[in-house]
Amino acid sequence: MVLKIGLVGCGAIGTEIARAIDSGDIAAELVAVFDRNVDRAGELMKCLKAQPMLSDLEDLVERSDIVVEAASQRAVPEVAKAALENGRDLMIMSVGALLDKYLYRMVEELAKEHGCRVYVPSGAISSLDGLKSAGIGKIDLVTLTTTKNPKGFKGAPYIEDMEIDLDAICEPTVIFEGPAEEAVKAFPANVNVAATLSLAARGSRVMVKIVADPDTEVNIHQITAEGNFGRITTRVENVPFPRNPKTSYLAALSAIATLRSIVEPVKIGT
Repeated sequence: MVLKIGLVGCGAIGTEIARAIDSGDIAAELVAVFDRNVDRAGELMKCLKAQPMLSDLEDLVERSDIVVEAASQRAVPEVAKAALENGRDLMIMSVGALLDKYLYRMVEELAKEHGCRVYVPSGAISSLDGLKSAGIGKIDLVTLTTTKNPKGFKGAPYIEDMEIDLDAICEPTVIFEGPAEEAVKAFPANVNVAATLSLAARGSRVMVKIVADPDTEVNIHQITAEGNFGRITTRVENVPFPRNPKTSYLAALSAIATLRSIVEPVKIGT
């Protein structure tokens, strides 16, 4: 039986997922697409051989086996509730929303009540399997340092609230330091990885440093985790999306890999 996928959000990541399904990289069927920006949804439809339904959220959920959220943190509560209450599995890309404890509890309870699974891809980082394993023991501290070109932070709430002139930055500059819960609200389109780390670390303390570097053309995530298991250090240098430098190409690839793992019979990794 072919897995039927409904896609919410037709931005950079949503488009990449849709193209992977359309090309056969994911053995599934894209049955419906929804985006509040109708023009953006229409542009996506033009580049697909198969033509999914351009529908509203309610109809998309009805047609799907799994709903993929690739829209925004603001969209997660509505999408999650619509999917899970109707017994549909759910994949969340805007994982920063799940650091809201009330929302996380709601998602968890609805999934249990309706027998659904909720998938959170690893995003733009590596070694998440190791961190999940370490979380079975005791993790004392996880630190994340994210470095991007200043243009990748344009439009972030923190940048606007603090009136930071990104164009004036001429050397590597720390523009934020704080816990993951604050980071995902301050930079909702930039550091979803901080939320993913928090969830994988089972609530252990995750501290985030954000650096704007005008000389870098890649998105860098350096992670260190310490605990009774020892120490894990990883560094990933991601190519940003040409159309959206706020996010990394690897984030879309992780979504595609997650969907493939759902349909493939052999699972590799924790």
